[in-house]
Amino acid sequence: MLGSNVTLACGTSPQRSPVKWRVNQSSALPWHHITTDGSLVMFNVNQSAQGNYSCHDDQGHALSTVSLMLGYPPGLLNVSCRVPSHSHVRCSWVRPVHTFLPAQYHAFYRGIGFEWRPCVVDSAHRHCDITHPNYWQPTHLLNITEANPLGAQLTITKLRLHELLKPDPPRGVVVEGQPSFPTRLTVSWLYPLSWPKQQAFPLLFQIRYRPQGSTHWAQVESMDTMVVIMDALAGHQHQVQVRAQDEANPDSHWSDWSPLHLACPWEVGTLPREEFPEDTSKTQGSTAGEEEKLSLVILLVLFSIVIFIIILSLTVVMCMRQRRRHVTKQEVSSMLKMKAIPL
Repeated sequence: MLGSNVTLACGTSPQRSPVKWRVNQSSALPWHHITTDGSLVMFNVNQSAQGNYSCHDDQGHALSTVSLMLGYPPGLLNVSCRVPSHSHVRCSWVRPVHTFLPAQYHAFYRGIGFEWRPCVVDSAHRHCDITHPNYWQPTHLLNITEANPLGAQLTITKLRLHELLKPDPPRGVVVEGQPSFPTRLTVSWLYPLSWPKQQAFPLLFQIRYRPQGSTHWAQVESMDTMVVIMDALAGHQHQVQVRAQDEANPDSHWSDWSPLHLACPWEVGTLPREEFPEDTSKTQGSTAGEEEKLSLVILLVLFSIVIFIIILSLTVVMCMRQRRRHVTKQEVSSMLKMKAIPL
């Protein structure tokens, strides 16, 4: 162990026979003492004392070899567990003290009153996986043993799975404006891959949104995987995120928020993407339709002009006839007056 005295035996050296020690084929040894039986004693060793040691007789023949590795015995582990669904638990651990030695891990779990079952260990990444635990058991115990050449240490962790449950964020979030509705946004998403979509364990979703630059979030909740935001700010880009929680378990955690999505509501003058022409034939058909409309407008204008001219002509004729009738009455009156004058 680091910081202690280490003794290496020479093995088959004869009693009181002089021996020589080498480390990595060099005679430059750390602070040491060779006992009468040929053992090598090194004092207060550190990592520089690690290496391959060999013991030789006075003829230079190797009597024994030993590889020295230094470190510390295992200590208690810091264990944390993730529960992304009712069917999977992953527990990870870190060592508070670096042992400098290779370690092996063994892990087992059980619900209270049940037998021990293995937690499948990945020693390289220092985690283990539990599949299909007895989820509704109030408490589970997890035992993890770390062992290295200097000893072994057992760490016991108590788990309450329903309180640790935290779904992964929803995936595939899509935010789009609704055609002809300048204050609406349609938000849709998918269940996390780690959460089987089963009616027995539905998820509750929370959607938050705000105009870009605002500090205030508005929120709505839904059991469906789509929601329509009715009060978006017209003409402004919005930030939208979605998260999930086990609907049946109020003690569970909300998932992390999904990545931030940006979208703008529909604006006047824009068309849904599918309404834009996709090929030349559609463009030609659209042009032909516009020409027909233009021809119809021109005919209507010409017809209106003709009607206007007819009405104007009739009005002029009526006025002239009325004027001639007035003149004739004046002439008759003058003739009567002239007949009445005595000659």
